[in-house]
Amino acid sequence: MLVSRAAEIERIEGALDRVRTGRGAALILRGDPGVGKSALLEHAAGVASADLRVLRATGVEAETGVPGAALQLLLAPARDRVSALPPTQARVLRQVFDLDGEMAADRFEIGLAVMALLAELAAERPVLCVLDDVHWFDETSSAAIAFAARRLTSEPVALLAAARSGIATGVDPAGLPELVVGPLDEASAERLLARRDRLSAPARRSLLARAAGNPLALLELPADGEGGRSPSLGYRTLVGTYKDQIAALAEPARAVLYAAAVDGTGDPAVLARAAEVLGETAASLAPAVQAGLLIVSPDNRIAFRHPLIRTAAKEAVGLERRLAIQSALAMVFAERGDTCRYAQHRAAAAAGPDEETAAALERAAAGGSPGASLASMLERAAELTPEPGRRGKRYGAAASAAMDAGLPDRAATLADRAEAEAREPSGLVAVAVLRARLLDARDRSGEAHGLLLRTASAMHTDDPRAAGQLLVRAAWAAAHTGDLSMVKHTAAEAFRLAVPNVDTIDSLTRLFIANAELHAGGPGADGGPFTVADEPHTALDAGWQHLMLGNLGGAHHTVLHVERVAREDGASGLLAAALPLLARVSLLLGRVDEAAAAGAEGLRLAADTGLGRHASYLETVLALLAAMRGDEQQCVGLTAGAIARGTPPGNVHAAGALSLLDLGLGRYEEAFGRLTALAEASNRSGMTASLPDLIEAGLRSGRARDHVPIDGAYTIYAEWADQVDRPWTRAIALRCAALLEGERDSAEELFLQALDLHRDAGLPFEYARTQLLWGEWLRRRRRRGEARLALHGARETFERLTARPWAERARAELRVAGYTGRDVAASLALSQLLTAQELRVARWAARGLSNREIGAQLFLSPRTVGYHLHNVFPKLGVRTRAELAMIPELIAGE
Repeated sequence: MLVSRAAEIERIEGALDRVRTGRGAALILRGDPGVGKSALLEHAAGVASADLRVLRATGVEAETGVPGAALQLLLAPARDRVSALPPTQARVLRQVFDLDGEMAADRFEIGLAVMALLAELAAERPVLCVLDDVHWFDETSSAAIAFAARRLTSEPVALLAAARSGIATGVDPAGLPELVVGPLDEASAERLLARRDRLSAPARRSLLARAAGNPLALLELPADGEGGRSPSLGYRTLVGTYKDQIAALAEPARAVLYAAAVDGTGDPAVLARAAEVLGETAASLAPAVQAGLLIVSPDNRIAFRHPLIRTAAKEAVGLERRLAIQSALAMVFAERGDTCRYAQHRAAAAAGPDEETAAALERAAAGGSPGASLASMLERAAELTPEPGRRGKRYGAAASAAMDAGLPDRAATLADRAEAEAREPSGLVAVAVLRARLLDARDRSGEAHGLLLRTASAMHTDDPRAAGQLLVRAAWAAAHTGDLSMVKHTAAEAFRLAVPNVDTIDSLTRLFIANAELHAGGPGADGGPFTVADEPHTALDAGWQHLMLGNLGGAHHTVLHVERVAREDGASGLLAAALPLLARVSLLLGRVDEAAAAGAEGLRLAADTGLGRHASYLETVLALLAAMRGDEQQCVGLTAGAIARGTPPGNVHAAGALSLLDLGLGRYEEAFGRLTALAEASNRSGMTASLPDLIEAGLRSGRARDHVPIDGAYTIYAEWADQVDRPWTRAIALRCAALLEGERDSAEELFLQALDLHRDAGLPFEYARTQLLWGEWLRRRRRRGEARLALHGARETFERLTARPWAERARAELRVAGYTGRDVAASLALSQLLTAQELRVARWAARGLSNREIGAQLFLSPRTVGYHLHNVFPKLGVRTRAELAMIPELIAGE
């Protein structure tokens, strides 16, 4: 019976009750060692066992470097259900269980598969996952559990986890509610201590003082000891108490107990074979079981009665014996074909540099999924490598793995070690590329560019091909700075060094500066040599180049291809990279619902993957959408981060969104002032798209000639429009020219030319803006009938796009122009009826996908998909999926 834990039990049983009603629940218990977290988990498991399926896993420090180790323990009872999952998810889980060879899936594919398996189990019976010592979970398992926890809110799955205070865990990012488990009060401590027999009054007082309310200390500390309250005494004293108990065992029992402590699988067969290798027998464990240090779980697993006993067991054996036991375990796992655990235990047994062991770790890492565990394995491989050059390469690989795992500080430290050990140009290249990635990710692209140039220059004689590859990366880094002189300098260096790929670098830099050589029909006009190819990353590069060249149709077609491949393959990293492009192009093409959905999903994936650059870009796209719609609070919130960082082009895009908001709300002075400041800045990368807004704001504010000449802004935009040579760019340039003509008759022909081009350009928002300005010009010329026609078209488009302030401007102009007809409101856009997630689900359902297939596409459980469709049907006035497929907006573009 637990003592004085009523509040904690109420929280835990509340979570279980929630699951019994078909909803998800999660809770992480946090507290000091021995405070009772494990006891509370045991209570929860006992209460739940009658009507819930209970899955359990306990973290082991020795297994933190084994990818998927905790998942293997947690999901072992459900191993036979893997075949019921979709093929992709079944394949991933077979890799986790090591049924299909090495693990090649990324952590998000694993998370989706774990979520699917838990949902499959929960369809039959509610599930409780009991996770103890999650601070010792391997990174792959932690990431997968966090991924599933965020998405199982509509499934009857409960997750109860326990972690030690002051230690971060990989499950924390799931945003789980926490419950701090503190020490017992004095009265409760006395009640618990009453369970111990034959304690004298002085011993009782001494224990109460020494334990400081720690339940485990009250039950386990020996009665003879010094008095005096010492809250910091608990942890080491408890470990020491267990060490004393272990010391009383015979040496064979201590040895096999150490093997159980570092094994982590809890498999009796593993321990029996390890004992045999050591010259002992499985019976050597019996004394530890009899002493209550070990227990045998219902599923026939060996477990420690308390995690601190495991700690004590690892400290109770001398170094020489430890190395022998680790070697024995390595042999056992080699016999079982478990390459990862074999390498880990062999590395733990290594007393010094050992190339064979380092190579085994490297091979094991090659089959692992990206994450901190992979970085740790490669770092240990480097530490064991005798030869400096090879050691440097392994440190470099570890640094790259740490970078992929979202650990830039650790990656920087490992890169330092790699550079110190590098003996060959290839090693220096790898380090330079990694350092440049680190700098670029931290918005220090100029430094990245300089580093890459210096490295290319230093090694071009020895390895001109590698120097050329470095210069390609340098061109991208220069483009990220927005400094065109830096971009041009990269091309100049390529010619000076005469690298083999100089033509490629020259074309790339010309693309970045929108050189006239890339006109339609010229080299690279529609994405250069790139096409929608089998390799999705190459296709994604092509999509961005289409966007840079104004080929919005090509960009949209390409990114949809990449998105489809990413979803079919479950490649969340690729999807996270594709969604920013999809959001931007969709917004430009007037697909506002698609843009909003891509932006929302992209932000969530960017948070999952730690891809800050993608998140920042998506925020400015969504800010632009908010500006169109007149949502000032959202626009300001989404631009705050980019404005604060002050780094182009993000801050320029953010300022452009704020200026469009001002323009739509009639705050012309504010818009003109902000855009003028941008135009005068030394680095205004990304401003081209805002130049038409600067021109309109300046003319409407009456300050067009006061500061930077509007004529200059028009010249820059017109030259760019000519270079890109797309109907929409030329249409907007003609609109700007018409505005500059003012009330002169010459403006009319310019407006008409712009409108002709707009009709085939596919940018409805810009078309409507031109119609609005044309209608205003006609109204001022007292040509009211023609004005009403133009203004009516503008209003309808703005309403369809939910661009509310712009629609109101058009309505106001219509009233001034004498519009007397009934003002019939346009039908509500889907985005006003459905949430972003409901809209995504509805679109896939309209295309004929099942709930399970939709879940695989959107990283949701089938039950959650069903929940969203249950909300969608009444909102859209339909009753079946077939009726969904009859809504044109849901299947547009397919």
